Amino acid sequence: MASSPILTTSLPQKQLTTSSSSAAGFRLPPPEKLAVLLDKSESVDLVKQIHAAILRRNLFLHPYHPVLNLKLHRAYASHGKIHHSLSLIHQTIDPDLFLFSAAINTASTNGLRDQAFLLYVQLLSSETVPNEFTFSSILKSCSSQSVKAIHTHVLKFGLGLDPYVATGLVDVYARGGGDVVSAQKVFDRMPERSIVSSTAMITCYAKQGNVEAARALFERVPETQRDIVSWNVMIDGYAQHGFPSEALMLFQELLAKGEPKPDEITVVATLSACSQIGALESGRWIHVFIKRSRIRVNVKVCTALIDMYSKCGSLEEAVSVFNDAPRKDVVAWNAMIAGYAMHGYSQDALRLFDEMQGTAGLQPTDITFVATLQACAHAGLVEEGVRILLGRAGRLKQAYEIIKNMEMEADSVIWSSLLGSCKLRGDFVLGKEIAEYLIRRNIANSGSYVLLSNMYASVSDYEGVAKVRSLMKEKTIVKEPGVSAIEVDDRVHEFGAGDRNHLQSKEIYTMVRKMSERIKSCGYVPDTDAVLQDLEETEKEESLEVHSERLAIAYGLISTKPGSPLRIFKNLRVCSDCHTVTKLISKITGRKIVMRDRNRFHHFVDGSCSCGDFW
Repeated sequence: MASSPILTTSLPQKQLTTSSSSAAGFRLPPPEKLAVLLDKSESVDLVKQIHAAILRRNLFLHPYHPVLNLKLHRAYASHGKIHHSLSLIHQTIDPDLFLFSAAINTASTNGLRDQAFLLYVQLLSSETVPNEFTFSSILKSCSSQSVKAIHTHVLKFGLGLDPYVATGLVDVYARGGGDVVSAQKVFDRMPERSIVSSTAMITCYAKQGNVEAARALFERVPETQRDIVSWNVMIDGYAQHGFPSEALMLFQELLAKGEPKPDEITVVATLSACSQIGALESGRWIHVFIKRSRIRVNVKVCTALIDMYSKCGSLEEAVSVFNDAPRKDVVAWNAMIAGYAMHGYSQDALRLFDEMQGTAGLQPTDITFVATLQACAHAGLVEEGVRILLGRAGRLKQAYEIIKNMEMEADSVIWSSLLGSCKLRGDFVLGKEIAEYLIRRNIANSGSYVLLSNMYASVSDYEGVAKVRSLMKEKTIVKEPGVSAIEVDDRVHEFGAGDRNHLQSKEIYTMVRKMSERIKSCGYVPDTDAVLQDLEETEKEESLEVHSERLAIAYGLISTKPGSPLRIFKNLRVCSDCHTVTKLISKITGRKIVMRDRNRFHHFVDGSCSCGDFW
């Protein structure tokens, strides 16, 4: 067998000789000793020297050679020499099950899926019977499509109840398309369930948004067995599926227990929860916790902090984290550009967009372009805005034609922004045309339907509103309920429209009525066009009065010191009437009110808004 030049180096005597030497030179250690040396090898050079010695002394004919071959494979893989590691199996006559399985595992672990499956096919073709390690290895390379085929092989070879194989199957079903039915069947049949298999099943539930089932299984795992991975999956499941408050509470529970210790994945998930509800003080506390606990501040943690501070209204702290980050990838740059955009700092966003490509030498992604275009749209920068800006500057028809004919498929953010521009400009005809175009192509989201419904309502076409709602029901599209939140004394208080569940509901509504009277004395006239229902004018006014953001502001006014700023966070776009009301309240109370809606931040000061009524 020919060896490559890199494997023909001579053997240093002090490394490979035994204590007994002859006058003619040194004696090669026995195969068992070579196996130990391979296990303990500290450099790839030593592995190559041993490999060369094996080839020169024809040890591939030795009965112990299969063990040496396996040790060589693992040693090369451990030193990152994947090509060397996998080439061994092609240079081996009649490789055994252990070498096949080890090679499949190496390929799978290093993302070489095609090679892993090729080796698996070669194993079957050689009439070698796969074992539990073989299947545990090939499952790492499975997709949601290929797992079904491998699952049939698992059952054929009678390994369906093996705990490692079953755990691998649950993991693939969870990772792939979130096939909860298949994952559940495998999980239910397992005679023994480890923390790994339970975590895989919790992951599957969480990916599907079934956080109740995930939490129920999480609670069934004994506390002493819960590792940080299972906690992270549960916290992230809450954060990713609209339960940020529950994510924060679970994080607090983890801290109270003391073990296991949170890691960088924990804090990234928890910071995401803070971002969603505007829990600035909680986010600041987590930032301090990261420093004190010496959690590794990698690029993901930095990006999560930038995102949290931006979305919680503290752009200055976001900029500070961004500037101090030792390494920034395109995701971190995107987060900072988006932060500038949502706060209305369009020129800073454009400057960063240029720096990212120039100084940092990074290529922008779709998210980069969307964030930059949003920055332009918020400021009406016609020259810089290119496509999306055309809609905000009033050139709607031109924007529509450009977006329709873009080489890159426009995403929901761009379409929603254009639809919002139609509503803002009162161009009902074009807005209806765009919305119907999206619906026909099946690319409309719930926001598109709601905007179309709003446009019908703005011209009192309640039959059109009813048609849109009927279509949403037919397509099982659910309108996201509006929720506004405010953080007071490290606790987040959430309100829905007309909400009376708060313990201080009586005082809140008293303040709502008081503010309504004061703004009316300042000339406020309710914008009843913002009400979608076909109601009497008085009923429409009453409906506007109890919008979720009004309740959150009222609570802030009664529970914080006079003159202190209020930070309100709404999951939907703020309506035009509430925008007007908030401007007036800021003037009457002398308070700065920072409101984040779905589109951007609004900084209300002394009767004016930072958006210039352009959102």
